[in-house]
Amino acid sequence: MPFQPVVPEKLSAAVTRQIEQLILRGILRPGERLPSERELSERLEVSRPSLREAISDLSERGLLTSRKGAGVYVADVLGSAFSPALVRLFASHDEAVFDYLSFRRDMEGLAAERAARLGSDTDLAVIAAVFARMEAAHQKRDPSDEAALDAEFHLSIIEASHNVVMLHMMRSMYELLREGVFYNRQIMFRQKTTRATLLDQHRAINSALQARDPAGARQAVVDHLSYVEACLADNRKAEAHEAVARQRLEHVGGKG
Repeated sequence: MPFQPVVPEKLSAAVTRQIEQLILRGILRPGERLPSERELSERLEVSRPSLREAISDLSERGLLTSRKGAGVYVADVLGSAFSPALVRLFASHDEAVFDYLSFRRDMEGLAAERAARLGSDTDLAVIAAVFARMEAAHQKRDPSDEAALDAEFHLSIIEASHNVVMLHMMRSMYELLREGVFYNRQIMFRQKTTRATLLDQHRAINSALQARDPAGARQAVVDHLSYVEACLADNRKAEAHEAVARQRLEHVGGKG
């Protein structure tokens, strides 16, 4: 039988594997700074030469990057799932916006269901903490803070789903949303009634997750994103009507 002798693993290889897993699971994020060499070697209980060997290996493979005088960082392994040309195309067509929301509804509904079943107590505590910050931001009436926390809330659910492929794919998608490629979420937060409704919807999602109700969590996400879609559709119709009204006024003015 093809059994091979077990060879003790080098310390640097064990360090490499541990950092790889942290990046894979999304615990170490792109752009995040690693602890200092001294602190990290103490935490891992390995010598500095072993740590340096591991960091060198990970850097050569594009997972870590060193910044002179600033330390070692997780490389921008996320990138974009789409080419710049396709991103520009998305930004100029409403069809892409609504397809994006449909995609999110399916993926995030599944993520919420998985998070309710598979998320650890720590995962759910993180989600609850983000929601608490959303409530605080709502009282301050700062659309930019609410928009940023909205993204953080949804991503924390995806992290709690414990599916690494979904995690990295959706992080890439959210980068485009933060850049306003699909729609400007801050506009949605400016209307008082919309802001209150969105907060209530996030509360419903959080409550279902904390109760570990997979079906309820999934439905709460579906209801939330369906509402977002309806709001955007209404905004598009209002913009179209305003454009027609302006054209008519310009036409009448031209005749005068």
